[in-house]
Amino acid sequence: MESNRKAIHSNFWANIFSSAEGRDNLNKSLKSIPIFRELSNRDLNLLKKIIHSRNFVTGEYIFYQGDPGIGLYIILEGEVIVQRTFNSDIIVSMAQFSEGDFLGELALIDGEKRSASAIAKSDTKLAVIFKPDLDEFIATYPRKGIIILNGIAQTIAARLRQINEDHLALLQKTNLISESNYGT
Repeated sequence: MESNRKAIHSNFWANIFSSAEGRDNLNKSLKSIPIFRELSNRDLNLLKKIIHSRNFVTGEYIFYQGDPGIGLYIILEGEVIVQRTFNSDIIVSMAQFSEGDFLGELALIDGEKRSASAIAKSDTKLAVIFKPDLDEFIATYPRKGIIILNGIAQTIAARLRQINEDHLALLQKTNLISESNYGT
């Protein structure tokens, strides 16, 4: 008897078991992220003990707008799109991230609700650092924690500067400000 059923991909087991190859590539990914760039290989090995692996299929939500901010997500493979919903029916794409990028760093600082949703644009493998694990890591290794928190602060500052530049460019484009409006 021929079956027309499609195989269902389950992330449950893939998220429980991770490959050794994936763990080996994690150092490279961590070193490429400004937050962890200043950590030594030994420090990274300690940090890897609190990192969780997660796999998502295309179209699967990584987190929803309004969810508690519980962790930082590092994209090891795939693409993630971030979008925000307004008035229950207007959806705005805010950013797209790919391999080597990271998102959700504000959750490591304030734990506030997510301001947008993150969705796997393709099959995606993520490394996740949850805030409670990082808080414990920082309490155990305060000097390493200072390095990580400084990296987070630098990342947030760089992203805020870029947002400011984008905002000014938008104001100029819409003629709300002109070169002559820049104060003296």
